[in-house]
Amino acid sequence: MFARSSLLALCLAAASALAADLSVKVTGPTVVTSADNFTIKTVITNNGAEAVNLLDDPNSILTPKWKTNTFGIVGPNGIPAKFDGVKLKWSPASAIKNSHVTSIAPGESIELAHDVSGIYNLTESGAGVYTIDALTDFSVISHDGTVKTISASIQPHIARISGQLASFNPTSHQPTATRSKTMNKRAIGYSGCSSSQKSLISSAASGAQTYITNAISYLNAHTSSTPRFTTWFGSYTSSHHSTVLSHYSNLSGDPSSVTYDCSTCDAADTFAYTYPSDPTHIYLCDVFWNAPTTGTDSKAGTIVHELTHFTNNGGTQDYAYGQSSAKSLASSSSNKAVMNADNHEYFAENNPSLS
Repeated sequence: MFARSSLLALCLAAASALAADLSVKVTGPTVVTSADNFTIKTVITNNGAEAVNLLDDPNSILTPKWKTNTFGIVGPNGIPAKFDGVKLKWSPASAIKNSHVTSIAPGESIELAHDVSGIYNLTESGAGVYTIDALTDFSVISHDGTVKTISASIQPHIARISGQLASFNPTSHQPTATRSKTMNKRAIGYSGCSSSQKSLISSAASGAQTYITNAISYLNAHTSSTPRFTTWFGSYTSSHHSTVLSHYSNLSGDPSSVTYDCSTCDAADTFAYTYPSDPTHIYLCDVFWNAPTTGTDSKAGTIVHELTHFTNNGGTQDYAYGQSSAKSLASSSSNKAVMNADNHEYFAENNPSLS
């Protein structure tokens, strides 16, 4: 990793990195008979003439410790494996500040091992021959200091998978039963939180509920194109409007109906994470505690972001992070914007205010 003093050099070098020639090769066993012993390796090669400097994005293959959805595992008849891992809110700005960067010299390769036990459930796709590829998008810092995306070529791996198709590893996360829509709301819960942390969470949860209520009221009152809607969700359609409204409606009451875990996550560049199939917990990380209660990338907004990830609430993805990238996503792909968690957060925070 780079020292903090090298950050300027990193930014200057990034302009050439945007035109980088990267390739990713996926390797692993050709026969897998247990989902509890499922390891994949990736090899990232810099085929270009300049060094590339990649942010350690937890949604990329650069950070194997995070159990995020970084692989495409497709079985017989084109049926994909079901993802059971985590979704999170990451801070590119924090990664830049902390110089959490992986540098690959010209002609150099790096190999990473990924234990995917407990992350992918192959029960629905069934036994047979699987094609395993990886996400090939990487975040780099451009010459103007903004975060850009480059894509690598991919060489997938082929494996025959049979036997135990779902993980039963007792150390892996076991999702709880899906919450019924008619289940009575319970009081806010805390796990491993100090008194001061509980106070901060309580204020943030209240702020999140206000954001959700205001978003629902706004969407009910505005059923045509507005600057606020198009900025965060792209071209207006009644279908997109209905999708977004349903997401916020499902969140109503949720900020005070989950347990906030303060002791599990110590990730320096992450606000929070959740298991989408478990709508009972939000795990709070380092960046969350330094965020403002409300406003852009706030504690309250982070709670909204994580709540939208729950499968019951719409199951949003993490296609883009940060206001600039979220706006670009809305402009380039409104279909993705209406399913992106940060776009929902920024629409709810509405800072700066849009009509």
